[in-house]
Amino acid sequence: MSKTHFGFESVDEAEKAKHVRQVFDSVASKYDIMNDLMSAGLHRVWKRYTLMVANALPGQSVLDIAGGTGDLALGFSKQVGRAGRVVHTDINRAMLSEGRNRLLNLGVVLPTTVCDAEQLPFPDATFHVVSVAFGLRNMTHKDRALGEMLRVLKPGGKLLVLEFSKVAKPLEKLYDLYSFKVLPKIGQFIAGDADSYRYLAESIRMHPDQETLKSMMRDVGFAHVDVHNMTGGVVALHCGLKKS
Repeated sequence: MSKTHFGFESVDEAEKAKHVRQVFDSVASKYDIMNDLMSAGLHRVWKRYTLMVANALPGQSVLDIAGGTGDLALGFSKQVGRAGRVVHTDINRAMLSEGRNRLLNLGVVLPTTVCDAEQLPFPDATFHVVSVAFGLRNMTHKDRALGEMLRVLKPGGKLLVLEFSKVAKPLEKLYDLYSFKVLPKIGQFIAGDADSYRYLAESIRMHPDQETLKSMMRDVGFAHVDVHNMTGGVVALHCGLKKS
């Protein structure tokens, strides 16, 4: 059986999704507060920038993959308005439930579905915009998932991939210290789970860097890909356009 990485571990490909699900089952209830603590609130800035670049228009349709607790879905719903449609998805039921309940508490009702990004249950050319924030690195076959995202985009549609990436050289030692020493301790203190946050740090290191991911997107068929580095490369936004 083929192997893949789960953080720094090697696991059977068929088992990775189960391991990832266990991580997010564990962290779901504390996900938002941990995001604020881990990034000193910067994740909100990164997501606002993603929404600005996406620039979904009133009446358009948007698919939010690995949408978790719904930050981007909420932002997209404001952009597309009542005439538009935002579909909020995640492979993890616990995360999706947290997001759906949060959105409902804000008076926002969106189509919500559990689905695997590698096998999207939508017809070809359905959405004007597809987004995935901090989810691609957890997918077993990233090329397959990117190909599915391309498939469900309308011609001229836009994919936004917001993900942790390769940090600038001068920041590497400090970033490693924070990721492997400080972050698991915060996870233990706040969420009672150091191991899941250790995995998150490891998964970032195993994710393709900016240029590699750009090449992957071009290889699956995106006509043009821009890369926007933020916070010294801690995160990068890849914006891919489907050929018109």
